[in-house]
Amino acid sequence: MKRLLSCMPSEGIKMNGQELKQAILASEGRTVLTETVVVAGPLVNGLTNAEVAAAFGSDMILLNAFDCFNPHINGLPETDDPIKLLTELTGRPIGVNLEPIDTEVEMMETRIEIPKGRQASVETLKKAEALGFNFICLTGNPGTGVTNKSICDTIKIAKQYFSGLIIAGKMHAAGVDEPIVDLPSIEAFIEAGADVILMPACGTVPGLSEETVTKACALIKEKGALSLTAIGTSQESSDEGTIREFALSSKRSGADIQHIGDAGWGGMSLPENIMTLSIAIRGKRHTYFKMAQSIRR
Repeated sequence: MKRLLSCMPSEGIKMNGQELKQAILASEGRTVLTETVVVAGPLVNGLTNAEVAAAFGSDMILLNAFDCFNPHINGLPETDDPIKLLTELTGRPIGVNLEPIDTEVEMMETRIEIPKGRQASVETLKKAEALGFNFICLTGNPGTGVTNKSICDTIKIAKQYFSGLIIAGKMHAAGVDEPIVDLPSIEAFIEAGADVILMPACGTVPGLSEETVTKACALIKEKGALSLTAIGTSQESSDEGTIREFALSSKRSGADIQHIGDAGWGGMSLPENIMTLSIAIRGKRHTYFKMAQSIRR
């Protein structure tokens, strides 16, 4: 196994879920995951946001607002196999957000209804497997009504129908008043079969201390899973100094993967902020290695 940090495109995209997990672990906290909105007009005309994210140093690409039953990605040429084509164009493992909606929970705000193809279900998990995604992320967009319980229940189902890496957790409230970083929930996610536990980066949600994130990362590692800290509160469009502060805080806390969200212009982070995050956690040497790679390597 090679660490993902050192992989060429042809190596990283061939990994199964457990190989990808080991490659991330071996990278020692130097993995960058960028989220992009597939229904937005791309930041750069004629390209997908995923291609731009890869060009600025991302190791993994997560698709948001992707409908598994209507698999369209803005900027991608017409194709019957969109995830295969996107993987070939970026040379990066590709994942998708699926949302475990809790229809019974009391909401803090008006619930936002999303298509069935974005909701986590047996049918969408089967479709994600058939489409060829390398990983899934069981989480909630703002106002959709995803709870820790619904995430935990869905992890167990995902283990039956999806063979790739499973990421699970919340990067913000998703419209529900409950703890976002909750150690009992984290343990339950891992016991249910999650490979990676997602939580907010310190400084992105009110009251979340670096001490809490550090304790969570330690527990996750002890239980044999990986940790992911997310910038998912529109601060991905902040200044580079803010991004650098998030990055170093998450590195100190022990995060294995650092996520940067999609709320910049055109449905992705400001590209410079992806590069800033990458340089902060692994330096220019490894950042330029990722940025300069040919997809034919």
